[in-house]
Amino acid sequence: MRRLTLLLLFYLGLHADDGYTLGEGMQVGPLPLYVGSYFSIEYSKGQELQHFSVDDIALLSYGSYNRFSYLLELEFTEFYVKSNDQNITKTTQDHTLHLERVYVDYNLNENYSLRLGKYNSPIGFWNLLPINVLRETTSNPVSTEILFPRFTTGIDASYSSFDTSLFKVDLLLQHNDGLDESYNNYNVDQHYALGLGYEQENLSLKINGGYFHLDDTSTLAERYYLLISGKYEEEKYQFMAELGSQRSQKSFTTKYAGYLQGLYRLSPKHIAIARVESYNNEVSDKTNNLLVMGYTYRPLYPIALKAEYQLHSQSRDNQFLCSFSMLF
Repeated sequence: MRRLTLLLLFYLGLHADDGYTLGEGMQVGPLPLYVGSYFSIEYSKGQELQHFSVDDIALLSYGSYNRFSYLLELEFTEFYVKSNDQNITKTTQDHTLHLERVYVDYNLNENYSLRLGKYNSPIGFWNLLPINVLRETTSNPVSTEILFPRFTTGIDASYSSFDTSLFKVDLLLQHNDGLDESYNNYNVDQHYALGLGYEQENLSLKINGGYFHLDDTSTLAERYYLLISGKYEEEKYQFMAELGSQRSQKSFTTKYAGYLQGLYRLSPKHIAIARVESYNNEVSDKTNNLLVMGYTYRPLYPIALKAEYQLHSQSRDNQFLCSFSMLF
């Protein structure tokens, strides 16, 4: 199975005809079925730890017919990882194919839609960019990892109103175990959330709040969160910010966590990025402030070569990161 999957990924990367566009996959005959893939190679170096990984090798299948559409994403996690921690070298390989996303959408009309399956929780803006090549930095803001579940396995019912602006409501419902929790930051068996979104011209605003229950017997198993997000974008630049908090029934588990990121497009292929982050996590008993300075080169949009340097308030956490990623 592993060898067959790798051959298919290689074939998708090399084979192209007049009907193929890089990053959009290949259509299987006349069917409403497309197959694609992506991969990512990452390297990081800190004061004590070096880390090299090939951990984003994925196979995608997607398509639409009438009011239905679907997406299936299978991925190798930690396919090859080599790390050096205080002169101790460790190499791990996991060739298990995991189910990262699988869902079906049904559009009742132009206003109402339903999604059923495992999907990226539509919370904030960053969490909707799960693939390395789609975002502009190798790293993710810490706030996107500690405030809410990255994935939901259940139902997403949404309503959209189009006029001179866009208003959207998302209702997330999960009351079951998640499908393949290898990629989720929280292993949950319940997740209920409400999201409100507003877009007009270059400005987008969102507010998300919810409750989730960890699939364990911890005294902090029940969590509540709130996240406020904003984005402003012009042709040359973009500003994006998210700020939120999380608490249990008794106290704050994360008092605050957020970021502000700005990017400037030097040209269609060259992008400069700066991001400031701050968080206070009571569970890990860690408070940190950091500055991320990055650069992205895109010879084509589905190809990204990225580098960044992180300056932390605790200098031992300073590190350099770079990655190469591609979407077929």
